[in-house]
Amino acid sequence: MTADSRPLYQRIADELRDLIAAGTLAEGDRAPSTNELSTFHSVNPTTAAKALTALHQEGLVEKRRGLGMFVTPTARAQILDQRREHLARDYIRPLLREAASLGMDSAALHAAIEQERKNHDPA
Repeated sequence: MTADSRPLYQRIADELRDLIAAGTLAEGDRAPSTNELSTFHSVNPTTAAKALTALHQEGLVEKRRGLGMFVTPTARAQILDQRREHLARDYIRPLLREAASLGMDSAALHAAIEQERKNHDPA
């Protein structure tokens, strides 16, 4: 297993995006403060602030003077839309190209996916 080579602030920002996408940090919730993130992740406050700034620039959190950063009403939908596009771009489109190169039609591809789902079902 290789170590994550992304900068710490990006990893912290991604963790916050995951919490928003899961609904753990819901619309209107206060995001962890710079100091809270810094302490939790054992990083410099500047690194934690950079993670929050990234989310603010993306419109996922908004500043409320004297109160902190809060999850915006559109944050969850925005993250889910980005992840759906990522799924399509990085997985579905290549899968469809590979299936076509193997001569698989939609029914064969669907059957292969269902078989994999059954093989990996945790139940």
